[in-house]
Amino acid sequence: MAVRTFVLMSVAAIALAGCTKKSTTTATLPSAPVNTAGESEPAGPSQLSNAPVPGSHADFVASVSSDRIFFGTDGFDVDAEDQAILRSQATWLARYPNKQFTIEGHCDERGSREYNIALGERRANAAKNYLVSLGIDVSRITVISYGKERPSALGSDEGAWAQNRRAVTVTID
Repeated sequence: MAVRTFVLMSVAAIALAGCTKKSTTTATLPSAPVNTAGESEPAGPSQLSNAPVPGSHADFVASVSSDRIFFGTDGFDVDAEDQAILRSQATWLARYPNKQFTIEGHCDERGSREYNIALGERRANAAKNYLVSLGIDVSRITVISYGKERPSALGSDEGAWAQNRRAVTVTID
């Protein structure tokens, strides 16, 4: 019994020794430098801009009036509003003459798959042809039709259909 008591006391002493509070010191960071000469300090991480990289797709989207144009039901004509958007895109594309891009043609959910693939291609080609007429080199442009396979708006009403009848310009990063 004495051995048992000794063992229990030893285990308790070891356990309590492991629980003692360790001395901790808190490190203090130096304060930010004070600029007394009136010069601006270099930008730190919190001061950096979230501006997109010039020439990137994010820059394209931020710089142009829109990356897409819209069409009427069964239509693929480029109206005056679409022309203004495509002129904005052409201005950006002219700044980056080596930038390749794709024009995606899209349709609403109505009509057969085959009909919508063909209509989406006519829409993408209409946008391409207008950009080419503005001086954009045709060799930079790829055209693809997704038909009704990639709607941007879900729903079966005129509002959703109008958003899905579009041609979208996507630059290749």
